[in-house]
Amino acid sequence: MTAEILTERLRVRPFQADDLEAFVSYRSDPEVARYQSWDRTYSMADAEAFLASQRGLEFGRLGEWLQLAIVERGTGILCGDCAVRVVPDPPATAEVGVTLAPASQGKGFATEALAAVVSALFEQLGMHRVFAEADDRNVPVQRVLERLGFRCEARLVEADWFKGEWSTLRIYATLDAEWRGRRHD
Repeated sequence: MTAEILTERLRVRPFQADDLEAFVSYRSDPEVARYQSWDRTYSMADAEAFLASQRGLEFGRLGEWLQLAIVERGTGILCGDCAVRVVPDPPATAEVGVTLAPASQGKGFATEALAAVVSALFEQLGMHRVFAEADDRNVPVQRVLERLGFRCEARLVEADWFKGEWSTLRIYATLDAEWRGRRHD
């Protein structure tokens, strides 16, 4: 993959130090943090550690989560991020996620950015399957995944102990052949 993915309205690229103030702002929002692995007390020190952890990570390489900044092309404003992780087993399988700042929600940015990332995973990196996990209560992300043509493959009732409570997870996925078929319709 090139250093960035361009869509009609967005630039999806590695994070930069200039992004951190806006990154901390949306990550520390209680509604944004609710279904995510971080706490709502996300600080600038957390963001700096995050940026350091991303150095050397490459899109499509097996292993750690790579977070890609979603930036509005017209304004340069950081809208959120897409997460990508190629899993070790089964082969040619990646997991994705998306997070948006409150001011950027409801504009189709999550769908546009995630579609571009999933397309790159299939078309440039030869993935066979891409999946995502969503908290059962996080209806907006479920709608994004369904809009993109992901199918809900499982609903795991109270299968995850998360932030002090049992939560239900939904697993969504799409295959390369399905994705390409929808893109050509």
